Parts: sequence; C-alpha cells; structure tokens
Amino acid sequence: MELFRCEVCGYVHSGDEAPEKCPKCGVDKEKFTEIEEEAADKIVRSDYTNKLQMHLFSLLEEIEAIAEEGIEDDLDPGCVKIFKRAHKDANETKRMIVAELQGHMKKGKWGVE
Repeated sequence: MELFRCEVCGYVHSGDEAPEKCPKCGVDKEKFTEIEEEAADKIVRSDYTNKLQMHLFSLLEEIEAIAEEGIEDDLDPGCVKIFKRAHKDANETKRMIVAELQGHMKKGKWGVE
C-alpha cells in the first residue's frame, strides 16, 4: 500500500494508486503525487499517537465541564480550589495538544487512518 497526496488540497489517499478524483476537492488523479517512503512511514507511525492526543483532548474537555460545575456548586473553598486547578490544567494541556498536533502537521506526520 502506498500513500498519495493531492497537490491542490493536501488530502492523503492510501492504496495501490491514486484515486480517479480527489474525494475532498474533486481534482483529477494527475494532481496526486506519491509520498516518499520515509515521509509515508512518518504519517503511518504518527497516526496512533495523533489519535491518542485527540482522545485525550476530548477527555480534557469533559474535565473542564466537570470542573466548571464544581466551581459553580461552590461547596467550600477547598473544593473550589481543586476544581479551579483541574480546569486550569485541563485548559493548558489542551493548548499543548493543539500545538503538538500543529507541529505534526507541519512535519508531515498526519494524514491517514
């Protein structure tokens, strides 16, 4: 199996050859180039980690929502302090994940399932 990138929109296709038309932007097969083996390996290897990062991001959004409920409940200062810390840490970690995934995209470590 090879990887092919659409030169117009960046869509990455996996298969024995490029698709007849790009599923994203509709250009013809001729606009696809085969991704070199080393770059393709990076894309494939990073797929698992990228999925883990996105899953973690989703869980952190849940933590933020729970922390907001705890802050609003305002049972006592100790509880509120914990919820505020959880909210802050979840938000910061989410921003770190976004930066990491942006770096993966810039380095070509993104593109297939």
